[in-house]
Amino acid sequence: MSEGFGEAERIGQLALAGEQMVDRLRRTAFLPGAVKSLNMRIGIAEAAVLLGCSTNRIRMAEQDGRLPAPPETESGRRPGYSIEALLKMRDALGASPQRGPSDPPAIITVQNFKGGVGKSTVTTHLAHYLAVAGYRVLVVDCDSQATTTTLFGFNPHFAIHRDETLYPYLSIEPTQDDLAYAVKKTVWPNVDLIPSNLQMFDIEYELAASGSRGSGGLATRFRKLRAGLGELAQNYDVVLLDPPPALGTISLTVMQAANALLVPLAATTPDFCSTVQFLSMMNQVVTQLAESGLGVDFEFCRLICSKFNANDPSHEMIQRVMEQAFGPALLPVPILESAEISHAALRMMTIYELEKPIGTPKTHKRCRNNLDEALSQVEQLIRRRWTRVEAPARPLLQAVA
Repeated sequence: MSEGFGEAERIGQLALAGEQMVDRLRRTAFLPGAVKSLNMRIGIAEAAVLLGCSTNRIRMAEQDGRLPAPPETESGRRPGYSIEALLKMRDALGASPQRGPSDPPAIITVQNFKGGVGKSTVTTHLAHYLAVAGYRVLVVDCDSQATTTTLFGFNPHFAIHRDETLYPYLSIEPTQDDLAYAVKKTVWPNVDLIPSNLQMFDIEYELAASGSRGSGGLATRFRKLRAGLGELAQNYDVVLLDPPPALGTISLTVMQAANALLVPLAATTPDFCSTVQFLSMMNQVVTQLAESGLGVDFEFCRLICSKFNANDPSHEMIQRVMEQAFGPALLPVPILESAEISHAALRMMTIYELEKPIGTPKTHKRCRNNLDEALSQVEQLIRRRWTRVEAPARPLLQAVA
């Protein structure tokens, strides 16, 4: 055996060792037990902010029986409301932001062909922000790297089988006629997930093979995902798609199935230049898809700076460059780079899932306020097509802390 072949064999050993370490990290993060749980609690003042009402109105609803009072600890202290309790409060107090029956669900692809821009982080935080705000959300992980699946508490290597992904629906020889089979409940009562794993990459080969036999086969696959998601989306307010960071057949299929595009990018020169190339390629692809009878129709296309360091002069400069280049298509509030996000990710969580700050309370509050403000920009775009255009007025959640 040659030395080169021996080293190539080492790749498999490294992959296995890495997968085992991921599983160890997961078990450590979710102790006790290996299952993720949602233990965050929202105090009555924060709940009132989210519901757009007074704390007195909540207490009155608890006193007259419309709402159950939250359980008290042995010391008589109220530990706060769970997300599930908050959803029931929305129904009881008429504070649900959900779309009306005639309003179209938003199907948003969070897409950039440049890796490392925080695509999966933005997707997951946006899902959880919308969940706290009371929306019904479906997240579809289309990336074989399965980062989003991991952040939702599922181990893509050991716990997710290929038949639980999009594969049985999109494969050349499908075994499923709709996507309901793939929907998994998460620890969030109003967020569901279609997971992914490494075997999802098989679809790339199969779609490419379908295309090599003529454009008709590939066009059929493109239309199939759009139809399947369109049907499934009727059960949700927002569908978030996380495609691979590459220009492949899955990315093109996802692009054609969505009705909105959100492009995250970091405030660096390489990321800016790469995103310009991405937009140029997107333009060419949209034109080619239209010529094939596969029109792409986005309600909105926006860019969001996903890793912005306000203390770095180079970030400030690139931010100004992006503003000049993209104008109003660039959302004005960037997502700040924060150690709190990194620390939460190490625990396979988002900021919205933390029971308490990991760093200092000041750092956590600043990070949470920024995320609320940045992601509310997307919420406003989502609501533009709905009958009730304006989102329920609410200040930043942490402002009451």
